[in-house]
Amino acid sequence: MKLINIKKELETQVGIVNGIYLNNIEIDPLTIKAIMINEVVPSDPLQDFYGIPDADYLKTTIPLLQGAGAEVHSIQDILQMGIYITNAVKTPKTEYTINKSSIENSLPYLEAELSLFPNIKAIMLMGDVAKKAFNMITKKATKKNAIPAVSTYKLRSSKIYYEGIRVMPSYIMTGGNILIEKSKVTMATEDIATMLEIIK
Repeated sequence: MKLINIKKELETQVGIVNGIYLNNIEIDPLTIKAIMINEVVPSDPLQDFYGIPDADYLKTTIPLLQGAGAEVHSIQDILQMGIYITNAVKTPKTEYTINKSSIENSLPYLEAELSLFPNIKAIMLMGDVAKKAFNMITKKATKKNAIPAVSTYKLRSSKIYYEGIRVMPSYIMTGGNILIEKSKVTMATEDIATMLEIIK
């Protein structure tokens, strides 16, 4: 078992940039079988997935996973299931929408981060920003988008693979809005259940 510190590893590979928030955690990358990519880091790092135990981001994420049948109560439980969660955009958003340049600035980190895990079977793209970021990465490598430009609702039934990994576009998993849109919560929960089956 070889533990790496994600933040240190990414800073070594990509460099240290002010204002970029990376997951400062130690994990064995070989144990990770699925990655869930959320949209953007919170303005307060303590509210992120690996922040305080009752962080805002976990308040919506844990119930989604539980709804999908996972017995998880903390981020450690989630990691132990082989699920790693990260954010596509590593700088907190300053406006309501996330502009393309902030996705691009974080892209080298996300790309390096995804490459740390050799045993991935599924990547979940939780929301449009994650979908955009992933397409930017794949387009650079293969000259085309891995995820077709149609609504997530239509993509859910199709099986998309990239380099042998199942890529699953789904819905946003953090923030107050998630609690309002019940249908999206239901769909995200179903998608997570599918992912749990894949990594069993």
